[in-house]
Amino acid sequence: MLTDIEIAQQAKLLPIKDVADQIGISEDELEFYGKYKAKLSDELANRISSNPDGKLVLVTAINPTPAGEGKTTTAVGLGQAMAKINKKAVIALREPSLGPVFGIKGGAAGGGYAQVLPMEDINLHFTGDMHAITAANNLCCAMLDNHIQQGNELQIDPRRVLFKRCLDMNDRALRNIVIGLGGKVNGIPREDHFIITVASEVMAILCLANDISDLKKRLGNILVAYTYSGQPVYAKDIKANGAMTALLKDAIKPNLVQTLEGTPAIMHGGPFANIAHGCNSVRATKLALKLADYCITEAGFGSDLGAEKFLDIKCRYAGIKPNAIVIVATTRALKYNGGVPKSEVSEENLDALKKGIVNLGVHIENMRKYNVPVIVAINQFGTDTEQELNFIEDYCRQNGADFALSNVFGKGGEGGVELANKVVEACEKDSDFAPLYDINLTIKEKIDVIAKNIYGASKVNYTSAAEKAITEIAALGGDKLPVCVAKTQYSLSDNPALLGAPKNFEITVRNLSLSNGAGFVVVYTGDIMTMPGLPKAPAAHSIDVNEDGRISGLY
Repeated sequence: MLTDIEIAQQAKLLPIKDVADQIGISEDELEFYGKYKAKLSDELANRISSNPDGKLVLVTAINPTPAGEGKTTTAVGLGQAMAKINKKAVIALREPSLGPVFGIKGGAAGGGYAQVLPMEDINLHFTGDMHAITAANNLCCAMLDNHIQQGNELQIDPRRVLFKRCLDMNDRALRNIVIGLGGKVNGIPREDHFIITVASEVMAILCLANDISDLKKRLGNILVAYTYSGQPVYAKDIKANGAMTALLKDAIKPNLVQTLEGTPAIMHGGPFANIAHGCNSVRATKLALKLADYCITEAGFGSDLGAEKFLDIKCRYAGIKPNAIVIVATTRALKYNGGVPKSEVSEENLDALKKGIVNLGVHIENMRKYNVPVIVAINQFGTDTEQELNFIEDYCRQNGADFALSNVFGKGGEGGVELANKVVEACEKDSDFAPLYDINLTIKEKIDVIAKNIYGASKVNYTSAAEKAITEIAALGGDKLPVCVAKTQYSLSDNPALLGAPKNFEITVRNLSLSNGAGFVVVYTGDIMTMPGLPKAPAAHSIDVNEDGRISGLY
């Protein structure tokens, strides 16, 4: 079979105005970025605001292998399959981060015959949204340090600067740095840190903002530092939010692209789910709901991360309710959860499959707690055996879970017709969605609900730093916000080595921070890093471009 990029480069793309025409968008409502990409204008959003909402379908997954299990591929293929059964669907996805593209996981534009195009553009600079977010974040940092340098009128304590610089690249050397060296003219020396752009609060704000006014307000409410007397300092106090918004005036507009089969896809925003809230923008999802009968969206990593945050944070703020949840499962990930090394997951191993299948059971049970119909998509790989696939199907039957075999990677939309029909059926069932916890619970109570009901933990422990942070956050009114848990994606616990469905384990919260502008409290567990590092053999080794400008090695 051809590689992902070879398939993408052989595809014949439709002009983006023709893709837009399929869902009733006029050429005047597009802001073109070449022939095959466009931003959707505010005029469009205003015009369709009174349209009825379509059905909302969330695609999530079980705990994955390091390579991922094809969740985005399934979402893309499901959108293509909807067209095959004459249903009007729009896909709403996150934008890729350059960190994984050049690291270990690859891009986030789907794969095989279920991709969004133009694949190279999307996985690299796209329409510049990531760069704008990075610039806005770092402008705030520059203005904060400049305020301290130029007399420090607000009496900001350099030891209590909270807001970090960011970069959309995996670069572990920048996690902990010292700035302001070289004499008085170069600033006040202090310890500083970099995080990856997709973990930044500016990214989260862009994805949760309703419009540009809401964006400016949220940016102004970012908690950036404390004064010497312990008073909070916000971005609006250093007069940064106006200029930050100016940098983001185009980035807040969702992007329209297409799948290999010409299905409309809106890609916008890209927070990681293991260290951020893992969902595409509210604006993109709401547009898709107004433009089509079905909006197919996804949330990062397993349902313990992305789906929980989608359901407890995004749906709460956006006022949207899913009609169905698709859980992507693979034989590879189930064998990995059964103890098989990642290098051997392509080999048949029914014993490991039987051990690891309990991971799927937990995800099914967890998603049912939100009172939404659940369907399991068994994402088929070429190395899967009939015995392995039959075992998963039998397990789903025994647990009363609807399921469908999906081969959208190899067959495109045609390979997802069974899944599409199951999703349509599920969307006609009763859905009485409700978030998992009451927003008025204390921070610890909310963490407790997630840890025990989603992860299966027996107890939550807190370091002294975490206890202090909770007290400070509560004093600022942050105890009435949702919580966003930063946790490993490889386990239901905070320990990546505890695979399957671990029991009687304890979660340790090592620290918390207030994302006051985004509107949630970030809870740090385990050894999760907000600035990832590159692996020994990064994907960047294989990425190249020839003399004609043709890129190779992306996947």
